[in-house]
Amino acid sequence: MPQPSARPVTLFTGQWADLPFVEVCRLASEWGYDGLEIATWGDHLDATRGARDADYVAEKKATLEEFGLQVWTISAHLAGQAVCDLVDERHRAILPEHVWGDGEPEGVRQRAAEYVKDAARTAAALGVQTVTGFTGSSIWHTVAMFPPVPESMVERGYQDFAERWNPVLDVFDEVGVRFAHEVHPSEIAYDYWTTKRALEAIGHRPAFGLNFDPSHFVWQDLDPVGFLRDFAERIYHVHCKDSKKQLDGRAGRLGSHLPWADTRRGWDFVSVGHGDVPWEAIFRQLNVIGYAGPTSVEWEDAGVDRLRGAPDALAFVRRLGELIQPPAAAFDAAFSSRG
Repeated sequence: MPQPSARPVTLFTGQWADLPFVEVCRLASEWGYDGLEIATWGDHLDATRGARDADYVAEKKATLEEFGLQVWTISAHLAGQAVCDLVDERHRAILPEHVWGDGEPEGVRQRAAEYVKDAARTAAALGVQTVTGFTGSSIWHTVAMFPPVPESMVERGYQDFAERWNPVLDVFDEVGVRFAHEVHPSEIAYDYWTTKRALEAIGHRPAFGLNFDPSHFVWQDLDPVGFLRDFAERIYHVHCKDSKKQLDGRAGRLGSHLPWADTRRGWDFVSVGHGDVPWEAIFRQLNVIGYAGPTSVEWEDAGVDRLRGAPDALAFVRRLGELIQPPAAAFDAAFSSRG
């Protein structure tokens, strides 16, 4: 098995939740991953149960140990999405039944918030310090700015985010866990300026940081390296996922309601190392900002079988992580004429 680099390489289990947890552990171990970023859906991890049942948490730990895997992070992306969203039929498929309940939107939002709180408690029980996830947004639907969107409406969206997430973050503070929001279209923070505004809305409290995933930056023409530099203190977790632009004059950035892998799309997610993300520059910048946490492979590529794609992604991230590490001495030290 390859020796782990300075930063562990983990596999995010969100795209594997159709498989039993033990099977994902077996695969990740055989491929050589250091650990998992465990999704709180499927049978991988039930946050409601994990927050209350010590035996359940012990079972998960035992399974990880059996396969030589560790856990640094768990994910609450799906429940987090519903906390601020305009809830509709799409959410039913991604939420636990008890969170969806009768589907009444405000009830769903409140139950989703409770589930994210339980994710913090479950993380603490596992000995994990970071929960990744989404926030949802009550104003994402206004992104095209037509019909004309008054500033007061946008401001209410950020107020709504703060009012709903501050009580959630209070629980994170209580149990000593951090939330790492994934900057992503459809969220309250989806680019550079909305990230600044979201942090301002919650008073820059330390419980709320960022899950850096550059695949969402590339097709928006954002600078992922500059983002790392400017938000260095808020980078709590890193996803390794890639995207490929194919803007040919017909295909647009908004996807045209075309399915993944449709070659008419203006961009698509691809396996890490096969897209337009500047990974070498990113790994160098991670060194500069002192990020030592996991580099978690979020494997998404509708054109590649995941059983081939996941080990390929691991090999790419492992090689880059091992290559791009600060040297013991400056390369130009040998030029010195002094002994």
